[in-house]
Amino acid sequence: MEFLSRTFRTACAFAFRKAAFALLYTAGWKRRVVQANRALTHLESGIESRRFYRQMLQNLTRHAADIIFLFRDYKKLPQDTAEFPFQGHATTYALAEGSATVLQKMRQGGIFLTAHYGNYEAIGPWLCRLGIPLKASYIPLKPAWFNRLVENRMRAVDGKSYAVSAKTPREFLRLLDEHKLFCLLSDQDSRIPSAEKGTFLGQIVNVNPLPDFLHRHRPDVPIYICWMEEQPGRKILHAEEILVAPDEKVMDTFNRWLEKRIEENPALWYGWTHRRFYSCKPTIY
Repeated sequence: MEFLSRTFRTACAFAFRKAAFALLYTAGWKRRVVQANRALTHLESGIESRRFYRQMLQNLTRHAADIIFLFRDYKKLPQDTAEFPFQGHATTYALAEGSATVLQKMRQGGIFLTAHYGNYEAIGPWLCRLGIPLKASYIPLKPAWFNRLVENRMRAVDGKSYAVSAKTPREFLRLLDEHKLFCLLSDQDSRIPSAEKGTFLGQIVNVNPLPDFLHRHRPDVPIYICWMEEQPGRKILHAEEILVAPDEKVMDTFNRWLEKRIEENPALWYGWTHRRFYSCKPTIY
């Protein structure tokens, strides 16, 4: 029965992916923003930008379908790192070389930075299944009932939600003191007065000051980065601890990591659909 249920969900995911791509591509969803970002950072022609937009949208709708119809697969993964690679329904779930040791350490809490890269939402339930005390910061969705639904159903594993609403730095420090793994998406344009300057893809940008704030006040707390690599029939979780040099900022280290991921596969970074450079270059949009 579970196999039939999974087969049905897979078929639904495929149909959704095709329909969603056709709708978004025809409507030109976020096309101007994507093209503006690509023109600024890669000096692409119109034809190149349109091809890139199509490829990125195909990836995005594939991952959206995965979240809507197949998300429960990640919530049933083994709890022991020794059980990986694990064979699921036509998919092998594996840990990248060296990641098991890092994941074991993440059970003691820390700062976890990630980006809108690949199937980033699937990392949350995977980490929770491994016994990692994840607390991921999200901006509350609207309307309120939808936010409750997402937090209590989608972003929940074994009946416990790992989502926390974005609040004050003092509360984030408390989570660190409680040995939680505090997670935040760190690749967006920060438009708050305390935003700091950084560089990203060769451009001056505004960056979120929170990671460096937390690092200054809790310098002994480890900092981690995770991402998920996808191969045909195989999903691989990467986890690494990053070390920030005394003369560097956390966000500079993070941006260099993200640039490397984008260089490997630029169409997997969905930050292209955000006005990432707006604070410093508003006229490009």
